[in-house]
Amino acid sequence: MLSVFVPSEFTLKKAAVTDLAALPEAAVWVDLVNPTVEEDRAVEKLAGIAVPTREDMQEIEISSRLYIENGARYMTATLMCQSDTDMPRTTAVTFILTGHRLVTVRYDLPKPFALVENKLGRSCAPTITGEQVLMELLDAVIDRCADILERCGSEIDEVSHDIFEPESERHGQAKRYSQILIAIGRKGDLTSKVRESLVSIGRLVTFLSAVVEGVKWSKDMREQLKTMQRDVSSLTDHASYLSNKITFVLDAMLGVVNLEQNNIIKLFSVMAVVLMPPTLIASIYGMNFKVMPELEWVHGYPMALIMMLVAAIVPYWIFKWKKWL
Repeated sequence: MLSVFVPSEFTLKKAAVTDLAALPEAAVWVDLVNPTVEEDRAVEKLAGIAVPTREDMQEIEISSRLYIENGARYMTATLMCQSDTDMPRTTAVTFILTGHRLVTVRYDLPKPFALVENKLGRSCAPTITGEQVLMELLDAVIDRCADILERCGSEIDEVSHDIFEPESERHGQAKRYSQILIAIGRKGDLTSKVRESLVSIGRLVTFLSAVVEGVKWSKDMREQLKTMQRDVSSLTDHASYLSNKITFVLDAMLGVVNLEQNNIIKLFSVMAVVLMPPTLIASIYGMNFKVMPELEWVHGYPMALIMMLVAAIVPYWIFKWKKWL
């Protein structure tokens, strides 16, 4: 899918593409989503660039993600997708600045793109350029990462509360512990993906700051780049903090599970000790020897029951007195 955005009066209007051979020269932003070969060729002809393939965008080397070719600046970053679902994922997005036109290539639908499209469709400067659109996109991406980390942090606090709640309030521990472990795993996966995205964005912003030294960018845009660098750095630190907190919560959860298992094993051990003397008494009088004087005793049966009961109560009382239960 090919989307072309042309400046209008105080808005960025999405132009309909009816003929790939005649794309509007006034377009400041060309957005390629799952592009076809024909769409790639049309954009290459319009902007005078080579559109990278999906395989090229998946490369992890810095030299393959951030480079300049024929005057065009190629920048590939890893962005978050479907972070509000149970299956968040990352996707590679390439930003290409050539002249004052921005070309974006993506194979997924990161939320910041829709937000920026709606924002610029409502209001923007009539002289907007591709560089300004890029700044809006990067700002939206960073804000989105911040929102995800804030939500993740609050959810981790809820999980922590569930782990350390009073013992009397626990019920259905096995199922509950399983749900908590799944929640911890999902938060850890989401945090690691956000951190991966922030690292790639930080490299992109650093690269952009370096290449604009020889370009006449406004003072406000340069200051905005510096602010983005600080924001990315602080968010990366916060993501690392959340990762450490998730590790702590996971260790605490495993510790609680071990305590519960130890309590269960201890209960079985105590029951075995409590039942051992009655079992011994019952075993003695269950032997089939011919000469056993107690067998002719009238009160032998109730006395054996009393002995077994006392032999069970005494060890239990001792355990309670020693506070082993």
